[in-house]
Amino acid sequence: MEANGRRLTVLLPPSYETDAGRERRYPVAYVQDGGDLFQLVANQLQHLTRQGKLQEVLYVGVHTPNRNDEYTPWPASPLLSTYPAFGGGARAYLDELADSVKPFVDGQFRTKPKREHTALIGGSFGGLVSLLGGLWRPNTFGLLGLLSASFWYEGVIPHLRNNDAPRDDLRIYMSVGDAEGIYKANIQRHMVEATLEARRLWQEKGFPDDRLRFRLEEGGTHDALCMAGNLPRALQWLFGPAEEAAGAMESSEFEQIGEKSLIGACANTETRLSTGQSAAGAIATLAPFVSRQAGGYVVPRTEQREIQSHRNGRKYRIFISVPSADPPPEGYPVLYTLDANASFASIAEAVRLQMRGPQGISPPLVVGIGYDAEGPIVSEDRFLDYTDPAEPSELPTRPDGSDWPLTGGAAVFSEFIEEELKPAIEALYPVDRTRQTLFGHSLGGYFVLRTLAVKPNSFQTYIAGSPSIWWKNHSLLERLPELERRLLSGEVAAALLIGVGGREKAGMAEDAERLYQRLLPLAGEGRLRLSFRKFEEEGHVSVIHPLISEMLRFI
Repeated sequence: MEANGRRLTVLLPPSYETDAGRERRYPVAYVQDGGDLFQLVANQLQHLTRQGKLQEVLYVGVHTPNRNDEYTPWPASPLLSTYPAFGGGARAYLDELADSVKPFVDGQFRTKPKREHTALIGGSFGGLVSLLGGLWRPNTFGLLGLLSASFWYEGVIPHLRNNDAPRDDLRIYMSVGDAEGIYKANIQRHMVEATLEARRLWQEKGFPDDRLRFRLEEGGTHDALCMAGNLPRALQWLFGPAEEAAGAMESSEFEQIGEKSLIGACANTETRLSTGQSAAGAIATLAPFVSRQAGGYVVPRTEQREIQSHRNGRKYRIFISVPSADPPPEGYPVLYTLDANASFASIAEAVRLQMRGPQGISPPLVVGIGYDAEGPIVSEDRFLDYTDPAEPSELPTRPDGSDWPLTGGAAVFSEFIEEELKPAIEALYPVDRTRQTLFGHSLGGYFVLRTLAVKPNSFQTYIAGSPSIWWKNHSLLERLPELERRLLSGEVAAALLIGVGGREKAGMAEDAERLYQRLLPLAGEGRLRLSFRKFEEEGHVSVIHPLISEMLRFI
């Protein structure tokens, strides 16, 4: 059909033409590119609707004669000399959609016309123009589905940086594949980086966490397969379950919660965690975890679970070692350790052995943060999670001459630990929040020192093994004056152990020792408990095991 010359493809809800449906009005999803995405997954949408997992929605596919013109916010040069330039006609297109197409649809069909029942969804440039619809016409479009949106487009990130966050009564679903743009040589190579930056900017500007759902699709590429696969998730988040099923939920928010979630539901379950939940919300807190079955030898009293972060959309394998002793009245002390694929088993076994009385240590609950991989060092993931953003010019040449992986996710990873992982652990086990330790090695050691400098109250004890202080031209040192001021003023107190090997690469041990000497004047009662250990015969990797015993004594 056509609306004032604009071609539309309409998919009616299953009950629309039934006797019961004639008494109903339906929410509407306007989908860019003629609705190609909902046509690809129409059967799945019908299945979810009939199961009561998705509201009945009227889908309107809006066709465009020139997406490079109508879906871009301002003119820009082409990516290739043989391609036409980008036209920048999005504002006129969105005004037509809001002022002409939507009134036509509302007049032809039984719709719920208010903004809170009206979604604008698209993929790639279609996702970008859907975002613009929420920014420029928020009184018309209250729900946004940004599937692999082209945040890389020239000027978009500066525009988001220089303007307010989206209106806080919008509801937004964002998704991107972690392999999008990786083989591009032009500006599109920043696809993932730009998407993460947009999300970070909105969070910093105060956009409500409970109005934004983000998913980083593992192995996802920039194509219809990835985008259409995320469309049902977007619709479930934006519209929620069927009204009769929604009555059991505490709010309009759609969360896959239930007994099945606790015993082995799909690892992709996307459930928001928050602090201060009521007892009634305890099951929701546990829902992100999925039990895993491990083969071969298993360290006694340990388990593995999976959690998908609401903060960055990434999945983590969480390793947990529970002391055999009953918890103290105030709860277990907790040791959070990074790179758990590499070191968790060694730490758990050391704790299990060294806790034996009468001179044994007070055993901590050990929580390892790792990845869904079998190798000990998961390079691509840790480079993203443990580092601040750095340009290639700010880093040394890699030994094999290859490009540096994607970096700069430390701030969001820190939020994941504080706002998602810690509350989930505390819902499972009694925890003493006044006795929490963070351990990391190499880049993980950098993250430990960064956390101490930026959020010193996150943990009481910090263990930095062979820390990569060299990262980004030693920019970590620029963060120290504020930490030093807070320590001197008595605003914060902490304990720090720095450990290195004597056979590390040139500069690693020297950097660590210089940091120790700089902080030494701050050491004192009630300020900073500080220790430095150099294991002369150990290298960058072998230092981990002797450091574990030193760490347990220090804790």
